[in-house]
Amino acid sequence: MEPTFNKMTAAGYHAIEQEIAELIAQRPHRIKVLAAAAALGDRSENAEYTNSKRDLGRLESRVRFLNKQLQYAKVVTPADNDQLDIGKSVTLEFMDDHDRVTYQLVGKQEANLTDNKISFTSPIGAALNQHTVDDIVTVMAPNGHYQVKIIAIHKA
Repeated sequence: MEPTFNKMTAAGYHAIEQEIAELIAQRPHRIKVLAAAAALGDRSENAEYTNSKRDLGRLESRVRFLNKQLQYAKVVTPADNDQLDIGKSVTLEFMDDHDRVTYQLVGKQEANLTDNKISFTSPIGAALNQHTVDDIVTVMAPNGHYQVKIIAIHKA
């Protein structure tokens, strides 16, 4: 059985690498805090020790999780064509209220609506994938369906 790889952009891959580096840089300090808390005495009633141990465990858990993300990541370079694909940005017009918005189509680990990054596996991302400029696409969302028109596609 072959492993399944998660598509992501190069920027998303590097962001995960950066987060791992930051967490690893924090590790020695967290270990020192834990050692200092352990030196206070009875660990069964030592809140500082319990909190320090939990914090270090969360850090280690996050590093393991992020390393797995990288292990199963497949960095995708957008194709040099007119079709929307992961890594490209798209300007959309919602057909019901004619609002315009620009999103970047990214891997599911990178999705962040505050940065206008949508996952290619989300309802809108999946519906838009491989479409071109001037296509009107119907998006089947959990709360109903709506239509968007692709105004422009930009290579990020």
